[in-house]
Amino acid sequence: MSRIEWRRRPGQWVSQGISPHVEHVEPEPSERLGPRIEELRRLIADEVVPLEGEMLRGGFLAVEPRLLALRDRARGLGLFAPHLPRAWGGAGLALPELALVGEVLGWSPLGHYVCNCQAPDAGNMELLLRHGSEDQQQRWLGPLGRGELRSCFGMTEPDLPGSNPVWMATTARRDGGDYVLDGRKWFTSGAEGAAFCIVMAVTDPDAPPHARASMLLVPADTPGFELLRNLPVMGETGGGWASHGEVSLRGARVPASHRIGEEGAGFALAQERLGPGRIHHCMRWIGICERAFDLMCRRAVTRELAPGEPLASRQLVQAWVAESRAEIDASRLLVLRAAERIEREGAAAARDDISLIKFHVAGVMQRVLDRALQTHGAAGLVDETPLAFWWRHERGARIYDGPDEVHKTAVARRILARYARREVSPETPRR
Repeated sequence: MSRIEWRRRPGQWVSQGISPHVEHVEPEPSERLGPRIEELRRLIADEVVPLEGEMLRGGFLAVEPRLLALRDRARGLGLFAPHLPRAWGGAGLALPELALVGEVLGWSPLGHYVCNCQAPDAGNMELLLRHGSEDQQQRWLGPLGRGELRSCFGMTEPDLPGSNPVWMATTARRDGGDYVLDGRKWFTSGAEGAAFCIVMAVTDPDAPPHARASMLLVPADTPGFELLRNLPVMGETGGGWASHGEVSLRGARVPASHRIGEEGAGFALAQERLGPGRIHHCMRWIGICERAFDLMCRRAVTRELAPGEPLASRQLVQAWVAESRAEIDASRLLVLRAAERIEREGAAAARDDISLIKFHVAGVMQRVLDRALQTHGAAGLVDETPLAFWWRHERGARIYDGPDEVHKTAVARRILARYARREVSPETPRR
């Protein structure tokens, strides 16, 4: 296991307008990782960020060929598929190290795609790595890890609440040596162009709620599997990986060998998949926050309300800057603590930490984006910067992977239950 070292050092992002002489207490990557992270920063700033304008004007598909070409640069840095072991062509990073890489990639909406660690593929790779059969790993995990194909994940349904993951209508009926799937999924991210979908479906409706569903690999060319449409998210339909599909399954037949893990293990696998996945998301969100903070500060010092009166001279804007800096730095520490705990003790032991980071960092991101948009005025509403794009697509952070309200309720109940059982006395701090 690789642990993060902490030391005082110069601020990392010169492009943030932070003087190299101003010190911050920040996580320090290992000597092995540090130089590669600095090279990755330059790759994102010099090669990826310049593609954002065309992506915002013409959509993801307009820039995908150049992003695929940049993947060779990521391979050269040894940071391609950083979440996978070296045996599968990845960088073999520990989760805390992966978190630091995720923040750097989050600086651009296109960053993770360049390193082949974008959602939902990263989570699907981790799932297949831990629970896929040898055949499944050779057929699907290998090509995914090499970036030869993409995948999607079908869990959320339009007619039932996503906040109750054990209640779903999609079924997988056993028929001899096959499963036959029927149902409908939506917000199946990246379904357009995906080679296969990992579908969560009820295999035993009479089992206890958490043992009713299983996960099944459904190739996209399976008869009965159909992408109905890409959902317009706040008016933007997207395309390719950067889209959210509605998928229909009508008698889609797959062999039983396409089941991942044991029958009825779907919910447990989904929960396991979400633990590290929330670290990925949260550090990406912190990268978004840092970019939004940079844009806000640059706008504040260059935009004048009147000759000689920049926005930065207003106390309200100064408060936004101070609040954002504090919230971003606190969020980073919270997420890295969760990553360390998952690495040491496993996701089950870190479930409070995972819930805390999910709702806390999502809320911080929304507030930082809102302040940055407000600082830009009308310019924040158009695609001259990535702020409007992030506002459209990241508002869902407080909904997907469990809405904020569910995480807050769950973690509060666990804390209060420990008090009720007197595992922690009322006079003793929790930690």
